[in-house]
Amino acid sequence: MTFLQPWLLVALPLVSLPLIIHLINQRRFQTVHWGAMMFLLSARALSRGYSRLRHWLIMLLRMLAVAAVILAVGRPLSRGWLALAAGGRPDTAIVILDRSPSMQARDRDAADTQLDTGRRQLAAAVATLGAAHTVVFTDPARPPLELDDPRALADLPSAGPAAAPADIPRLLQAAYDHIRASAAGASEVWICSDQRANDWAVDAGAWSSLREAFAALPQPVRFQLLAFPQPVAGNLAVRVTAARLERRAAACDLVLSIVVTREDDGQPSPQPVTVPVTIELGGATSTVEIVVTGREAVLAHHAISLGAEAEPRGHGRVSIPADTNAADNDFYFVFAEPAPRRTLVVADDDEIARGLELVAGIPPDKSATAEADLVPAAAVATAAWAEAALVLWQAPLPEGDAVQLVEAFVNRGGQVVFFPPTQPDGREFAGCRWTDWTAHPEPLTPEGWRTDEDLLANTRGGAALPVGELVITRSCGLTGEVVPLASLAGGAPLVARVATQQGGIYFCTTSPAPRDSSLASEGIVLYSLVQRAIDRGLESLSAARQLDAGAAAAVLGVAPASWTKLAGGALAPVDAPGMQPAVYAREGRLVAVNRPVVEDTARILPADRVDGLFQGLSFARQEGRAGGTDSLVQEIWRAFLISMVLALIGEGLLCMPSRQPARAAPNASPFGAAA
Repeated sequence: MTFLQPWLLVALPLVSLPLIIHLINQRRFQTVHWGAMMFLLSARALSRGYSRLRHWLIMLLRMLAVAAVILAVGRPLSRGWLALAAGGRPDTAIVILDRSPSMQARDRDAADTQLDTGRRQLAAAVATLGAAHTVVFTDPARPPLELDDPRALADLPSAGPAAAPADIPRLLQAAYDHIRASAAGASEVWICSDQRANDWAVDAGAWSSLREAFAALPQPVRFQLLAFPQPVAGNLAVRVTAARLERRAAACDLVLSIVVTREDDGQPSPQPVTVPVTIELGGATSTVEIVVTGREAVLAHHAISLGAEAEPRGHGRVSIPADTNAADNDFYFVFAEPAPRRTLVVADDDEIARGLELVAGIPPDKSATAEADLVPAAAVATAAWAEAALVLWQAPLPEGDAVQLVEAFVNRGGQVVFFPPTQPDGREFAGCRWTDWTAHPEPLTPEGWRTDEDLLANTRGGAALPVGELVITRSCGLTGEVVPLASLAGGAPLVARVATQQGGIYFCTTSPAPRDSSLASEGIVLYSLVQRAIDRGLESLSAARQLDAGAAAAVLGVAPASWTKLAGGALAPVDAPGMQPAVYAREGRLVAVNRPVVEDTARILPADRVDGLFQGLSFARQEGRAGGTDSLVQEIWRAFLISMVLALIGEGLLCMPSRQPARAAPNASPFGAAA
């Protein structure tokens, strides 16, 4: 229980007043032994036990009445099922909102979404708490919102829905920085989220440092989680995974690949459902039906004829009928003439160079063109960097002018995959360095790899790449701060990524040479890795780009006034470009912004997994439902006043004298009047 005026609780010792008065009254009388009273005392001894119990009950009720008055004046708060330690009015209330698309879910019989419900309940709770300052964090890349009236949170446009995922660890880090910078007093951090795995990143190393940082703060900080962990069974989501032009002799086709995903309802064999997908393109609409029999259905290579005189670029939208989440029912796409799939191969081993050239030179689609240029390490300055999407580098790490070339290539959005050189020489790039080769007498196999995202993710059909079947006979040591995508026994990285703002830098600690690994013989893994890296690199070269909301803000935020919105309704108009689904154009280039693919597939974390992230901190949770009307925090002083009245009524009843039975007159006859 929490009190808004806890300082009034210093009056609780007044509860002992009835006891003190009783003891004082006892000392007012002196006992005098008198022989004639012996018989009366003996008669009263029979009822002394009941009388003593009644006196103690009267004393207890009087003390309860005094305690109830003091507690009521202290303005106690009730927080539903939250088990809170006693505390007073916080100095600062911090609200962290998960505005991701999954928070737009609603129950079938509810009008409000999970986000709308959470904002309304948090606004009422923070207003009741009466904190001196209210701060709202919605995006770690933007400054927090300070509210004069916390009730404004319920209708605050900047706290509305977004197409970008939430980053709870970064939002908590921003909240910690605010508490430190503002020298806030007692703080209460409210988190509103649906516990999706991609938003919480429970395996990130930042959680341990966050716990230690908050625990070390001199002021008390309490964490409250308003969770919406209920899955919305049967919800459908649609997206376009590929949109490309195919020109023929007398016509031009737009080829789309469309995926419809269904929320897992826990049933082993869900019933098939036929979903009508509407395709809007150039003012015309068409509908195609997709039958979803399991978790996902794919309509691949759906061709739409554009005519021989079609524009070389354009945009459109696919949509499905409204269901329990409107945020994943639409998806924008853009298309343009494809850029060549050009790869630069820099290698000091001729055998490895030829193998990489072959893998990069075979396009995944027969209609695409692919080129792989062999570039000597000494001639990288003359390579076609502006036209390349990927660089495969099996040579000593770049140095001198080559460093600037590679960095500029990555900053432009290109991808680089480094393989170990024949002779590591101690050079360093992007904070990483090759060490020594190690031969494994007993060949190693990967013990784990990331299947949810990046270059080794599962296929669109859900099948995993056969990474576990690779055999590693030699590997090279790697030092530096990297994110492992695949690991060998003992935790050594096999494929790792360096964190970058744009583009991608990857390291593979073995080579495709047969003396080192089975990457060449198990070609599907290496081929998928290379072709996916090319696809990512092409995004910066193509006149049409598909960007994830949130990440798109970095692209559209550069000279935002120069971008023209062609399509898309802003869910929150004050949000920066790149946070909402839309299509933008600038200088002949098109950008489609949509929710990330992980928003359609992320699982809901168990409650104990989320609660464990706050181990050692003052933490409590409450689970809500979309459209819920329960109050998170409410004053309950009325209940204490009612308790006081009941205690006084009970005390009054016990103080009433007992009714004595009527006695017969001394001379009355037991048989009535005399005749």
